[in-house]
Amino acid sequence: MNRFKTSKYKNTTPKIPKKDGWIANVRGGSFSSQGKHIKSSCSLVAFNTDHAGGGMVGLSSVNAGADGKWSVTQISCHADLVTDLDFSPFDDYLLATCSADQTVKLWRVCDVDQDQPSNAEVTLSPADGRLELLLFHPAASALLAVASAGGVQLWDITRDYALTVLWLCRLERLR
Repeated sequence: MNRFKTSKYKNTTPKIPKKDGWIANVRGGSFSSQGKHIKSSCSLVAFNTDHAGGGMVGLSSVNAGADGKWSVTQISCHADLVTDLDFSPFDDYLLATCSADQTVKLWRVCDVDQDQPSNAEVTLSPADGRLELLLFHPAASALLAVASAGGVQLWDITRDYALTVLWLCRLERLR
């Protein structure tokens, strides 16, 4: 009896879509952050895009249009690099972005064929240096965790203040 199981995936190869199924004219963003660079809700896909003027987020629909092509729109979100983004698990059109400009912005985005908002619905200022990560709570609709090099803050987005702050302590060895 052989003690190793043979994999049922040993003869598989990836199926690369044809060029007409690709989303063209999209330039990916910089990867100089720890956050997610692409995130999806049930309706939209959001991703960092590379733009010289600051933090841009690209939006595309999950499904192709009537002509079989995907349309992409961009939102100018921040004055600096967008480091992370996340969709609310309770609202497909609520997108949170954080940036190296030390702000968190909540956007009420629309379908790709509609005009996107020019201003954020809510702007949070954790004032803790460069923000790196954010994440909506999976079971509570108004809680957002924001992380930086200094710690983690839990925000209630309906009241616009931090509920709690967890600071990271750095212990240095005494000589």
